[in-house]
Amino acid sequence: MNTQHQIQDAIRTLSSAFAPLDCRILAARKGSFSFTIVNDAGIAKHSQRLYPGQYGAAHLQQVIERARQSLAA
Repeated sequence: MNTQHQIQDAIRTLSSAFAPLDCRILAARKGSFSFTIVNDAGIAKHSQRLYPGQYGAAHLQQVIERARQSLAA
């Protein structure tokens, strides 16, 4: 699977993991991208940049868990 497909899969996974919050994808370039979790009021609650080594299922799950902890704090 090439990097573009990995990015698309990671974006889908992130979007479904944080529903019903809005997961906005920003600055997708050079094999990496940023995502921001936004609440119903349009306020950014968490933002993070992901790199190719973080697109795998195990790493992505760790990213999701850390982001959820950040949102709960």
